[in-house]
Amino acid sequence: MIWGNRIRLTVFGESHGPAIGAVLEGLPAGETVDLEKVALQMARRAPGRDSSSTPRKEADAPKILSGLLDGRTTGAPLCAVIENTNTRSGDYENLRDVPRPGHADYTAHFRYGGFNDVRGGGHFSGRLTAPLVFAGAVCRQILRQRGIAVGAHVLSVHGVSDTPFDPTDLPVSLLDDLASRYFPTVDPQAEAAMRGEIERARQKLDSVGGLVECAVCGLPAGAGGPLTDGAESLFSSILFGIPACKGVEFGAGFSAADLFGSENNDPFLFDKDGAVRTETNHAGGILGGITTGMPLVFRAAFKPTPSIGTPQRSVNLKSGAAEELAVKGRHDPCIVPRAVPVVEAAAALAAMNLL
Repeated sequence: MIWGNRIRLTVFGESHGPAIGAVLEGLPAGETVDLEKVALQMARRAPGRDSSSTPRKEADAPKILSGLLDGRTTGAPLCAVIENTNTRSGDYENLRDVPRPGHADYTAHFRYGGFNDVRGGGHFSGRLTAPLVFAGAVCRQILRQRGIAVGAHVLSVHGVSDTPFDPTDLPVSLLDDLASRYFPTVDPQAEAAMRGEIERARQKLDSVGGLVECAVCGLPAGAGGPLTDGAESLFSSILFGIPACKGVEFGAGFSAADLFGSENNDPFLFDKDGAVRTETNHAGGILGGITTGMPLVFRAAFKPTPSIGTPQRSVNLKSGAAEELAVKGRHDPCIVPRAVPVVEAAAALAAMNLL
């Protein structure tokens, strides 16, 4: 996967290969990178550290090959590899001919003529989000040094909702707090209810999906461009690169379709410092593809994990017969909590390109 132009990201590897990794090009030289802060973000996404995730355990410790010296970027491409150490490839042997409903097994089979690696989903696996989080963790630090903060929370899981962001008043302290937790919610009671929903799905050998709400605060007005050069296009292009992401909306999003123009428009005003801002933020911080200076707020929808133990109808591509499939192996009953740092990472990379 190659994404971006000013800041260019390449993600490589497969879920059960020797390693996965990232190459990040275009970073300014001399930027300080704290690897302990990078490790914190990697740990939030890493598998096997919470009952709501897959039991597969991986250290997810990135090994820097180039681009960083004495804690500062050198200007050369920043390259890091992450070893895969806890694979059980035999769990996927039956998927070579019988594709999982809802997964890329079927489309990859035809796209690559049956030569695709089905072990753990190969290059289509959520495992490939680990290098994305590494790259985003680096960009997050560079942005923060410029007064820009990124944070997200689990907005909903299978109908259980958290308190949504106030798009006009988002304290950086809240974003920092959310960006330090594994299962971040604004309301602690929402986390408990969501965990209960995930556990019920796990016990039924099923899975559930949900929404992640993310904000980028501190972006100046005037970043982006019209039409396909817009901020929405840029953010969406990397967000849809996250496995299982099926929808993205900015500001009021789809609910704007039910409003009058007088309700959806954000009135302009001067704040106490004489700066222009808007009274509301239905635009999500973007007008005409260009940032307004208000918090950039969006939501990403994630489908339920397709790999479930419940028997499902499928077909055998070799024999041409119908076949029932019960997926084996270790899988997340809900990927939404682990998707939060991935969404933040994608937002940090998009913001870097936007600037």
